Amino acid sequence: MDADPAVARFQQLLRVPTMSRTNPSETDWPVFTRFRELLAELYPLAHAGLELELVAGHSMLFRWRGTTDAAPLVLMAHYDVVAATAEGWRHPPFDAVVEGDGAERVLWARGALDDKAALVAILEAVEAELATGLTPSRDVYLSFGHDEETHGSGAQAAAALLAERGIRPALVLDEGGAIVSGVLPGLARPSAMIGVSEKGITSLALAVQQQGGHASTPPKMTATVRLARAIVRLNARPFPTAINPAIAEMLRIVGAHSSGPLAAVFRRPRLFGPVLRLVFARMSDETNALVRTTTAVTQLSGSMAHNALAERAEAIVNVRVAVGSSIAETVEHVRRAIADPLVQVSVHQSSEPSPVSPMSGPAWQSIVDAVSAIDAEVLSTPYVQTGASDSRWFTGVSDAVYRFTPFEMSAEERATLHAKDERIHVATWLRGIDFYRHLIAGR
Repeated sequence: MDADPAVARFQQLLRVPTMSRTNPSETDWPVFTRFRELLAELYPLAHAGLELELVAGHSMLFRWRGTTDAAPLVLMAHYDVVAATAEGWRHPPFDAVVEGDGAERVLWARGALDDKAALVAILEAVEAELATGLTPSRDVYLSFGHDEETHGSGAQAAAALLAERGIRPALVLDEGGAIVSGVLPGLARPSAMIGVSEKGITSLALAVQQQGGHASTPPKMTATVRLARAIVRLNARPFPTAINPAIAEMLRIVGAHSSGPLAAVFRRPRLFGPVLRLVFARMSDETNALVRTTTAVTQLSGSMAHNALAERAEAIVNVRVAVGSSIAETVEHVRRAIADPLVQVSVHQSSEPSPVSPMSGPAWQSIVDAVSAIDAEVLSTPYVQTGASDSRWFTGVSDAVYRFTPFEMSAEERATLHAKDERIHVATWLRGIDFYRHLIAGR
């Protein structure tokens, strides 16, 4: 265990393998119970001073009563993680090993970034402020989901509960952007990428059904060939690009603090829209995803036997719908791109893009001030979250829903999300605790 008590507590919680499964019957629910029991042991002041409700069976909703009836603050996180085995990891994913010395200490574990880092840092901040005798000026809610990686039913239920009680938060903050460097050319300062919206998400099933038979006498166009052609056609016709208002504001802020040939272009996103769309589409996978709807074929199925023709061939396409577009527009584009009426397109589990939260005003400024409190050099900018988060369920109860975790992440570290060797630098995690303390106390 690490010598720092906060890090040691983090390690204990990372060692509880709270892996959520798409099929809830396959989830080891006693492990989730053990995690909540361990939380109560490690954070006694929070559990004594805050009211706790279990929502949807396993999600936690804490209420810290404030001194006024001002609109509350909601801090979100989730304690489920994507499944992992030890294969290919530098350290087993649930051993929570700290490696290195001083500022170079790194904590390796599933959940070290996504999303126990935020959950434990929030509780560390709450526990520390309770120890000082703080009573916040407004109610503070902690909404900790149990199935963000699969269905989001816990957060959905928590948001519905607040709506039923007539509670409309002034600020909701969930996981999302991070403190990054080198994302845009010409900007020397690190950036706090604060998600003001997130792309929609849906899964589309592309299916071909036709007569099966023996693989020794195949027709020219089998079900699998027709499906493969549809996938190639879809991949060859990417969605159009657009600079939405959140990206335009991000570019304006970055341009004001940048140097080099693109600085003037960034400062005038409306004037240079065509150039910016081209630059973003080609710069990286991350920037490309900011300006267009994206598709990724994630699952394929065909015949049940190696010597039998498929009677049904199916592909699942994971789609992230751009802000300013819709599920309906997405489906229409896919059908036009495939151009084959024998390929059925059906929608599974859809969620439209989230509204754009204010990029100025008290809620936005409170996040910016908390970022500056931990590092005055960091430039705060809005951006569009490309992945889905539990925060989308709260857009119905608050106009100010943001997606940001106060941790520095390199491109290499960001690439470990949902992948092998997930890890976080200990120093940045400890600074993140101070971010949440500033936000809670309103300093």
